[in-house]
Parts: sequence; C-alpha cells; structure tokens
Amino acid sequence: MSGHGAPIPMISTACGALSGVAEVPGDKSISHRSLILGAMSVGETTIEGLLEGQDVLDTARAMRAFGAEVTDHGGGRWSVHGVGVGGFAEPDGVIDCGNSGTGVRLIMGAMATSPIVATFTGDASLNGRPMARVTDPLALFGCEAVGRAGGRLPMTLMGAAAPVPVRYTVPVPSAQVKSAVLLAGLNAPGQTVVIEAEATRDHTERMLAGFGAQITVEDTDEGRVITLTGRPELKPQHIEVPRDPSSAAFPVCAALIVPGSDVLVPGIGLNPTRAGLFTTLREMGADLSYENERTEGGEPVADLRARYSPGLKGIEVPPERAASMIDEYPVLSVVASYAQGQTVMRGVKELRVKESDRIDAMATGLRANGITVEDGPDWWIVTGAGHGNVPGGAVCASHLDHRIAMSFLILGMAANAPVRVDDGGPIATSFPIFEPLMAQLGAQVARSGA
Repeated sequence: MSGHGAPIPMISTACGALSGVAEVPGDKSISHRSLILGAMSVGETTIEGLLEGQDVLDTARAMRAFGAEVTDHGGGRWSVHGVGVGGFAEPDGVIDCGNSGTGVRLIMGAMATSPIVATFTGDASLNGRPMARVTDPLALFGCEAVGRAGGRLPMTLMGAAAPVPVRYTVPVPSAQVKSAVLLAGLNAPGQTVVIEAEATRDHTERMLAGFGAQITVEDTDEGRVITLTGRPELKPQHIEVPRDPSSAAFPVCAALIVPGSDVLVPGIGLNPTRAGLFTTLREMGADLSYENERTEGGEPVADLRARYSPGLKGIEVPPERAASMIDEYPVLSVVASYAQGQTVMRGVKELRVKESDRIDAMATGLRANGITVEDGPDWWIVTGAGHGNVPGGAVCASHLDHRIAMSFLILGMAANAPVRVDDGGPIATSFPIFEPLMAQLGAQVARSGA
C-alpha cells in the first residue's frame, strides 16, 4: 500500500530523446521550513512557489493544528499568520505527518519547548523510522516523549514547561536533527549551541537569520558551531521558494542516459550543502552546465542544462560529500548503471534509515535488472554496464519510498526491457507532477495494472 491509497503500479519503457524545459516543483526543505517559521513568527508570512506535495501539505495542516492561520491562495501562493515563538496551542487531534521524516522531526523540535502535549503518527513507512535521534536531544531541553518500541511512531511529546538551553553535538550528519534542536532552542532562554562535524544542508540557519533570529555560524576545530539566542520575536517574511534540486535530479539524470537528450531545468537552488550530486555527475563526465547563475532569497540559483552523455565513467564519490547529496544516491546509482566502471559510494549509512533502507532497495532492484551491486553497512558499489547494455525487465519494490520509485522509472527510460515499479503512489509526497513533466519531455512512463 502507498501511504495515501491503493498501490499504483507503474511501468517505464525506453524512449526517444528527451527534450524541452522541465519546471520542477519548489524545494521541499525550504517549503517545510517556510510554513514552520511562518507559524512561529508574529504577523503574516507570504510564500510563493511552495511545493504542494503531500509531505508539505501535511506540514501545513499541522501548523493549523498548532494554531497558525495557513491559507492556500492557489498557484503555489500561500500565507501563514503566525502565533509567535512559544505561542503554539495544544492540538485537538493527532498530528499525521504522512510520509515525511523532515516534517515530523522539525515539527517535534518546534513544539518541544512549549508547555503543550501533541501526538504524532504517519504512514507505515514513517512509523517504522527511528525518532530517538530527535527525541534524545529534545529531552535535554526538558521535553518528554513516549512512543512505540525502538522510539517509533505513534509518539506523544510533552513539551518542556521550563525549557533550558542546550549544547549538542550531532552524532551523525543530519540536517533534520540539527534543525529540530535549533527550532526547539527558539523558545529556550539563553543560547542553544549545535555542533556538527560535517556540514549538512543549512536552510534552517539561513532562514532563521532571515526571520530575524540572532544566529551565528563558525567553523572551529571541533566542527561547525551554530549558536542561537533564544526567545526572539521572529518577523514575518516574503519567501520565494527556489525549485528543488532533489526533484531536478530526476529529469537531469534521465537526460544524461537517454540518447540524444537535451533538457533545461530552470531556477534550481544550488545551495552548496545541496548540490553534491551535480558536482559528482560532472566528475563522471556528464554534459551538465549551469546557466544564468544568480542569487534569489539568499540562495544561489541557476538553470541546469543536461545533455546525453555517452562517455560516463564510474568514480569514487568522496565520503565527505554525502551530506550534500544524501537523497540523490538512489538516482546516482541509476546513472552509475549506465557508466563504464565502478561507482563507489561510502559514508552513506544514513541511507539505511530513510523512508526505506535505500541501499538495500536500490541494490535489490538494480540486481534484478541485471546490474552488479556490492553493498555493506555504510557503502555500496555499482558496476556500470555502459550505455545500451542495461538489461532491465524487472519489477522493483518502491518500499513506500518516492525516490526509490522515481529512480527505477528513470532506469527504465534507457534499459533494453521495460522496468516496472510495484507502487508509484508515494511519488506524490515530493514530486506530484512527475508523470506529466516527464511525459512532456518525451518519456514513456505509464500507470499499469500489471
């Protein structure tokens, strides 16, 4: 079952050259944070280009449950009339975050230092994911959590009535954990300090500064030290959400492997903590260029042009790059399947606790489609078959994971036999226009009862 209905089997068939303009949706990370920080501000925040995928819509519904006035004006334009830091009301019902690990963890952080109680749940995939990585640091503020065995949802959080600031070193690179602690620190007196050994996506820090929080970031011997002064009055903002680089990855990677393709993906956010995939693809020999580079809303943005790249070579991806492309490894493994030689990916244990165990899901599906894959606890190696030599022909399990589903559909666009996915329903959580967008470019992707 998908998280929001019956399974939607899909099939992807080899197609002619992909061409045209791929206008992918707004950035999911920034969309979540826009709603949450808007709800914690005093006054009305306006948002243009909000990603209207299910994950973000679930966060919007949650902010309403906590007392913010959230309005959809159509066409990706939204407004949030916030209740201020510490102003969350206790929700009447259970907060259902669907498939979104980002949504639930950030919302938990945002409410953890208010004297209210909230219960969180999600779909089968989210309810199987570990939450202790967030609830453990939130407990340092004085927040209590009670959930299922293994620290899993459904889970009830009792916010701290008298929160204290914390100093916390993030044990593994995780923007979700870092952000949850920073959001909790907003309603704690004094200074909350988060230290990360490896830089992760920094949208929370950038946006907190934009909303008027006093926040500093310093690179030191112990790592990246982020210091937030609690109890600010956040000021409402007008936010223009850049297009999502994680969604752009799919039409970009499709263009690289489908002969004759030339695709332009405009207005993509190229925050350096998010752009690792594109750097990696260029190192592999991809014909991928940045055009019209600019800055919008404090974030670097460019138009990406991707062309068919028959000379792709396998490389060893630097482990320190993992945090900047953690969501893109599944589709990178697809490109690696069409390259010559081995693509080695290390330092990626975080992939095992995403919406699914993404290493196992991709390794199993790629093997079924004739690709050689080796994997271990925090690494995997894909041996490319080269262009024209990917057999395909398998049915792949999506494991309720949108990125797994889309990655295998990209694989089928240049394989020798069609590739099927057992359930494409989860794609709606992050990329609701995936099917029509890819069809407009010339892809042969269809829903199938088989």
